[in-house]
Amino acid sequence: MFNRKQKLLLLKFFSLFSVVRGYNILIIVIAQYLASIYILAPDLPVRKVLFDVNLLMLVLASSSAIASGYIINSFYDSEKDLINRPRKTMLDRLVSQRTKLSTYFLLNFLSVIFASYVSFKAVLFFSVYIFMLWLYSHKLKKYPFIGNITAAILAVVPFFAIFVHYGNFDIVIFVHATFLFLLIAMRELVKDLENIKGDLTHGYNTIPIVYGEMTSKRMLTILSILTLVPILLLITKFKTEIGYMDFYFYASIAGLVVFLVVLWYSRNKIHYMVLHNILKFAIVLGVFSIVLIHVELLTSRFF
Repeated sequence: MFNRKQKLLLLKFFSLFSVVRGYNILIIVIAQYLASIYILAPDLPVRKVLFDVNLLMLVLASSSAIASGYIINSFYDSEKDLINRPRKTMLDRLVSQRTKLSTYFLLNFLSVIFASYVSFKAVLFFSVYIFMLWLYSHKLKKYPFIGNITAAILAVVPFFAIFVHYGNFDIVIFVHATFLFLLIAMRELVKDLENIKGDLTHGYNTIPIVYGEMTSKRMLTILSILTLVPILLLITKFKTEIGYMDFYFYASIAGLVVFLVVLWYSRNKIHYMVLHNILKFAIVLGVFSIVLIHVELLTSRFF
């Protein structure tokens, strides 16, 4: 059994893990490696990709920067989140703001150190990325459209670093990226609907607050329809490149229909939380569905 001090340390660890969204970062790491193996470097042996030290450093730099981004976002949103996410905020507050800021600067430093192993260009890339994460949390997220677009772009940027590393400029990669970007843009707008109360109290001019819930729903409907464009391209024009992952994209079409039905029946925070979870599930499922591109890959390309 743990004593009182050990229990407190364990709670603080889980608090910090909650602040940096450790589960999200784990998914991003998995996504980066699966995307590298199946999409960005499909002609390289799996073993060579897995043991690519430069790739590892880029993944670590991305993870550190993203974790620091979550911390600074939590720092600026601490009061707002007391209204929007009271239970999570109480857990997050087990770690002091001073500790969070110290961890924030440490993670940024580590991100730059990891990037420096790859190249000076990588250092510049992640330095700009870290700055943009801070700027988004401090200013941009309070403005309609700018905040949503910036959040979606920042979520895709870590994959861009790996894309440049392997120098693969196939069109199918941009189509995949467009699909992911649109899903994340939808999720950000749903989050705004979910957090109206706290955002309104603390002066955030999000799309639902400035233009209303009905306009936000119309925008989500348009984004859902736009998401069909990369889906249809992937299952028709790029069918040979995505293999059995087409099953995921067919399921995504059905999922978008369900999403739209729930959206237009949504009236309160609980409904928007359901919509948020639908999109999160679609993104996570998409990550693991990458292996369907070539199910026999591990045996045919490992060496």
